[in-house]
Amino acid sequence: MVKLPVLKESKWAYVLLSIFLALMFWLYIRAEKDPVGDARIRNIPVQITGSSVLASKGLTVAGLSADRVSATIQGPASVLSEMSRKNITASVDVSRIDAAGEHTLACSIALPSNVMNIESAVIQDREPETITVTVEKLYTNTVPIEFQLQGSVAKGYQAGTPTIEPSSVTISGSVEQVNRVARAVVVLEAKELKEKYTGDLPIKLLDSSGDELKDLDAEVSCDTAYVVYPIVVVKEIPLTVNIVAGGGATVDDIAEPLIVPSKITVAGTKEDVEHLTEISLGSIDLSKVVGTSNFTFNIDLDPSLENVTGITEAKVTVTVSGLDTRSYEVDNIKLQNVPSGCSAQSDTEAKTVYVRGAAEELALIDSSQLRIVADLKDVTGSGTYTIPVRVYLDAAGSVGVIGDYSIVVSVTR
Repeated sequence: MVKLPVLKESKWAYVLLSIFLALMFWLYIRAEKDPVGDARIRNIPVQITGSSVLASKGLTVAGLSADRVSATIQGPASVLSEMSRKNITASVDVSRIDAAGEHTLACSIALPSNVMNIESAVIQDREPETITVTVEKLYTNTVPIEFQLQGSVAKGYQAGTPTIEPSSVTISGSVEQVNRVARAVVVLEAKELKEKYTGDLPIKLLDSSGDELKDLDAEVSCDTAYVVYPIVVVKEIPLTVNIVAGGGATVDDIAEPLIVPSKITVAGTKEDVEHLTEISLGSIDLSKVVGTSNFTFNIDLDPSLENVTGITEAKVTVTVSGLDTRSYEVDNIKLQNVPSGCSAQSDTEAKTVYVRGAAEELALIDSSQLRIVADLKDVTGSGTYTIPVRVYLDAAGSVGVIGDYSIVVSVTR
């Protein structure tokens, strides 16, 4: 009869036996409840890393032999159930490429780190294991950013010139991709605009047909631009002139001045435009008007206003009627402000001067009441000068001298 070895009674023996049995039971339960298996994950997008390093070498990725890969993952069912192509990363590192051409690189697979017990999962295989990367010289092109309004400006308002910052966008990549870009635009969608728009707008890249390039494989220097789009009030404003009495005539002796154009359209902020009722061209001294006279004025606006019409000059015609004109020979000529150390004399012995007014008042005027004064303050040395003069009429009543006069003066030392 065979004797069995006697197990030495010891509490440690029982403890070890209990642990062993518990471990065996746990492994059994786990195998039953969370069995190990394989999962095939397909269409994992391939990401390119190291692009900035490649760009610093004047190179860019033009294409991949495969832009998606598949991988077999082995692991517990609880882990595999969390796997998908959305949280598994496939990548190729192009940072070590130094020349244009085709380069075969290993495809790396990274499992998600936020899945519990992920360390129990193992990548069994991937397809393809390598990817051929086509590298070309980096090509760049700068395109101005255009503004487009999709909508309208309210009646009585006008849009100004938009400002865009930055004013251009740079596209970098392969020649084929960069050359697809024909235009860059920012689009403001608005209706019945009455106020200035300020804000960021997305930059859209368009091809030669005007279609947006949503699949462009290139680097873009910025994706938004800051736009200021001014909206101003538009108003039609009449032009006016100020009539100054002179030469025996007042505003009652003229017809309404003819101003061409009679009004212009201006644009500005509501505050600058709403109280603007007229634009004064300047003054017309009636002593300068003989019969019918024409004057030209610049249309000067406040810097805050825009001349929408675009006309910068106005013609004004003024006619004096209902008054008589009489001529007088005036030889009373005085010279003043003769330069120090010089002598001067008028080479003009007499001047015909015209006086305008009512006939009965002109009949009382004689040439002795008229005098001519020449101011030599701008004369600097010897010579012969044509000097504008002022003509004074020493008489009461409403008559006055009309026209402009000058004399010839000789100055010697």
